[in-house]
Amino acid sequence: MNTLPSWMADLDEQDLTFLKRFLLASGSLKEIAGQYGVSYPTVRLRLDRLIQKIRLSDTAEADPYVALIKRLAVDDKLDFGTAKILIDAYREMGKEKT
Repeated sequence: MNTLPSWMADLDEQDLTFLKRFLLASGSLKEIAGQYGVSYPTVRLRLDRLIQKIRLSDTAEADPYVALIKRLAVDDKLDFGTAKILIDAYREMGKEKT
């Protein structure tokens, strides 16, 4: 039975397609930019976000709320500054309860 590594199972279909194209292009960001019809910096940013997602998956939080906030930041649905504020405030609330 083939089981995907957890970091790979956490990626969406678009990320997996990008990763496949990246591998088939032998890591050439210039070639990937041409395939997607976007600039090199755009592809670099996409790759950087994919790397962040994988790192996040590898260091998954035990707390689902914190993991959600981090995923939203990596997916660019929430800026990193706001994510940090929310996580810090959440953790402080947890300390006050104990």
